[in-house]
Amino acid sequence: MVEGKEQNKSGSVEQKDFKDSLEQLYEASFKQLKEGAIVKGTIIHIKNNVVLLDLHYKAEGVLSKEEFLDDSEIGLGKEVEVYVSSLENEEGLVVLSKRRADKITGWEKINTEYKEGDVVKGRVAKKVKGGLIVNIGVEAFLPASLVDIKGVPDLDSLINKTISCKIVSINVKRKNVVVSRKDYLLEEVGQKKQDMLSEINVGDVVEGIVKNITDYGAFIEIEVVDGLLHISDMSWGRINHPSELLAVGDRIKVKILDIDDEKQRVSLGMKQLSADPWQGIEDKYPLNSKVKGKVINILPYGAFIELEPGIEGFIHVSDLCWTKKIRDAHEMFVISDIVEAVVLSLDLEKRKITLGIKQLEQDPWKGIESKYILDSEVNGKVTGFNEDGAFVEIEDGIDGFVSKNDISWTRRINHAYEVLKKGQKLDFKIIGINKAFRQLILSLKQLRPNPWPQIEEKYKPGTIAEGVITSAFPFGVFVEIEEDLEGLLHISEIDKKSEGSQGGFSPQDRVTVSVMSIDKDKKQIRLALVQSSGDRQDTPDIPKEDNDPQEQTNDNGAV
Repeated sequence: MVEGKEQNKSGSVEQKDFKDSLEQLYEASFKQLKEGAIVKGTIIHIKNNVVLLDLHYKAEGVLSKEEFLDDSEIGLGKEVEVYVSSLENEEGLVVLSKRRADKITGWEKINTEYKEGDVVKGRVAKKVKGGLIVNIGVEAFLPASLVDIKGVPDLDSLINKTISCKIVSINVKRKNVVVSRKDYLLEEVGQKKQDMLSEINVGDVVEGIVKNITDYGAFIEIEVVDGLLHISDMSWGRINHPSELLAVGDRIKVKILDIDDEKQRVSLGMKQLSADPWQGIEDKYPLNSKVKGKVINILPYGAFIELEPGIEGFIHVSDLCWTKKIRDAHEMFVISDIVEAVVLSLDLEKRKITLGIKQLEQDPWKGIESKYILDSEVNGKVTGFNEDGAFVEIEDGIDGFVSKNDISWTRRINHAYEVLKKGQKLDFKIIGINKAFRQLILSLKQLRPNPWPQIEEKYKPGTIAEGVITSAFPFGVFVEIEEDLEGLLHISEIDKKSEGSQGGFSPQDRVTVSVMSIDKDKKQIRLALVQSSGDRQDTPDIPKEDNDPQEQTNDNGAV
């Protein structure tokens, strides 16, 4: 029994010694933990908002789930680096902080592993004035202007999201880091653009989305590359503005026409997806063939006619009508009119078709010489005047012109409207045909014989005649000695004693004159004053005719 008691006593002593040894070892290991140290622990328990770690020092530590940047970092058995904030709380557990550990190790990493321009990943922690705080191991500032490529997005939508950024600046002394998500995205997009440009080729057909519309075209987004679809490459037909065909957001197919690797842009075409309507145009629209089309544009000098999409013809005002002078195409057309015309010419190089409407009918001037024979008489209506004479309408499409010199054999005419009136109908003699101007040359005076041989016989030099002054000029006065027959009474022939530049004469004064000479070629009569105001003078000598002012008169048969 004694022996047994001794054995029990001995066992108790050994157990006590073992227990003391364990306690000493635990205390020894626990003493290695220091406040402010960074240690590693393994997650052994997760409950509600609390995470429990085995610190491998015969001690356990606790920290909040909020200390983790992402829930993916939390999991049983995961090893976590933490900062020892306190060796014991009320429950006897070590108080830990992952955030402080991350900050300390983060700055060590920043100082040793990163430099400006490097790409880092981080979680957006919160929104602050002017931008965002991004946790990249340390808190970095992301200015709002550097968040995205396209302006400033909704900053709140990025909170708690993990993003990639480029380090813009590091200030170790102030513990400050500035990052840029925009620079990262630009570099990423640039690389994607380069990759895409190396994959596509001129002639490829691709899909894109209409990103923007301008007056000169539309910008098409093809994945990461922007392409310009010029208005001239949208349709073979005429369009006034790209918005007639496209709207922002439309998804369209386009053909790659050119690739600019330097600017990372491509030129696109939409009309090139269909055949060129000008191919074989000579067979579709041969010369002198009749065509129909729609009026799509009107200018004063003509109208554009769409024969089919991409094929237009132009009708000049001169080709609208044989019989009517049209000065503005608006008189004939309105937009969307359907018209018939004749193909007059094709210019393949300039892609132009000239059309005519009047050519649908026979030209009234064709065979004009057989219908209007020289020296025959016609009846016409005076329609207008110019400085040289009057315009006369013979019939629809047939016009004539009478010169002021062909109105009278004897009368001095300065302007045709002195004798003729607009709308007046008269008989005329055809004395010529001007095909270039499409006019008959007419004469009034040649309906009667030339009276100048009889005049020359009747008014021989020295013949005395009574007359009426019709007009006065500085060089003399004109005297009508019979109807429509005038002679010039030169200033040198007027009484030198008379007052005034024309001897005091005025139109309608009656005078007695003597015929000095007649020039039958120039159809001019020179007069001398015989009697004025009851006085009688001898017929003066005929003066020399050199530099005669009468040369200023016209040769229309009047003086």
